[in-house]
Parts: sequence; C-alpha cells; structure tokens
Amino acid sequence: MRSPNWFQRLLRSLLIGGQAISYIAKGQFNKQDITEQLMEAGPASFIIVLITGISAGTVFNIQVAAELSRQGLGSEVGGLLAIGLSREIAPLLTATLLTGKVATAYAAQLGTMKVTEQIDAITMLKADPVEYLVVPRLIGMVVMAPLQCLLFYSVALWSGQVSSTAFYSIPPDVFWNSVKSWTDGSSDLPFMLIKAIVFGLQIAVISCGWGLTTRGGAKEVGTSTTGAVVMTLLTVSLMDVVLTKILFG
Repeated sequence: MRSPNWFQRLLRSLLIGGQAISYIAKGQFNKQDITEQLMEAGPASFIIVLITGISAGTVFNIQVAAELSRQGLGSEVGGLLAIGLSREIAPLLTATLLTGKVATAYAAQLGTMKVTEQIDAITMLKADPVEYLVVPRLIGMVVMAPLQCLLFYSVALWSGQVSSTAFYSIPPDVFWNSVKSWTDGSSDLPFMLIKAIVFGLQIAVISCGWGLTTRGGAKEVGTSTTGAVVMTLLTVSLMDVVLTKILFG
C-alpha cells in the first residue's frame, strides 16, 4: 500500500530542509541572494503585520478590558494582554500572515521553476538547487519571522493601550505598569521568539519543499501552492501545541 502523496512530499520537504541546514552550517550561501529574501520576508510584509497587529490588539483588548473593568480589575488589562500576545497570539498570527504572504510566493516561485525545467538547468550546471534556492529563503524566513513577531507584539500592545485609554478611561501609566509587573522576570518574550523562529523554519521548509516537488504543468503550480499553505498551517498549529506544552506547561 502506497503512502499518501502529501506524506511523501512532507518527507521530501524535511530532507530538503535538512540539506539546507547542512549547507548553512558549512557556511555555503550567497549573501546577495539572502539580502533579497530578507527583503521579501521582512519589509515587503511589514504593512500586513502592522495592520493586523493594530486590529488584533484593539479587538482583544476591547473584549478583555470590558470584562475586567466591570469586575473592577481594569488595572490588570495591560498585563493580561501582554501575556496573551507573547504566549500565543503574536507568534501564531504572525506565522499565519507569513504563510499567506511569503510561503505562497516561495511555493509558486519554485513550483514554476520546476515545471519550466529551470531546476533541471541548475542541476545540469552542477549547482545544487537546495543550496542555490532554498538556503537563502530559509535564512531569510528564520531571521525575519522573530522580528515580524516582535513588531506584531509591540504594535498590538500599543494599540491595546490606546483603546484602553480611549474606551475605558484606563490611564496609560496604569496600563504600562500592569504590563511591566506581569512580564518582569518572566521568560514569555524569549519563548515567543523561540516559537517564531521554529514557525519560520517550518514555513520555509514546507513551502520550498512543496515547490521543488511540483510535478506536471502550470496547473500543478497552483495546486502545490495551495497544498503548501494548508500543510504549513496544519504543522504550525500542531507544533504550537507542542511548544506551548514544553515552554509554558
């Protein structure tokens, strides 16, 4: 009995990711290509992360602040928001946004190169497609994912403070004192960045793997791109459970 196609592609993606990590460990990568991929995974996605961070911080805070204010606990709004963002909302939503923006680009780019035989041409030139195409994308994503997550966290926290003050008359200093008291001495921020790095690695490995294992014509590029997004979101969700138990359990 043959294993499902998605399972085979997942295994091949993991092998491709292992090869890429091996090249990185040996220092075999092109700095110019990495700069290009850093721009795609970073500044090109900032506006999406920025807008979503503002919305998420405001919406979450409206719900939390309303309930806590009714119970006379308005002074704790900032701390609760900071904990919620750092432990779950910021890394998971950032990974989802990067999957939609960057993973689709990676899978589509490499899938198109595969079906148009550009990958074969690279191989014929005695260059490794993994070193040439996957390594820069993996480095770009692993570097930019925690930075994007930190941006999301900062913007969402700021928008939460603004909405608390505007809608529930919670003074800014009360909000930020609560944030400080809840986060001082905790490992929540470092753990948030660890989550973001792992998610970034998953996004790059699966999207590039799906792109490089594309078969057929132009129609299959779209199918591969969709499959890469679905598999990335599923694996990120499962990994989130594991990391949450390990880091915060």
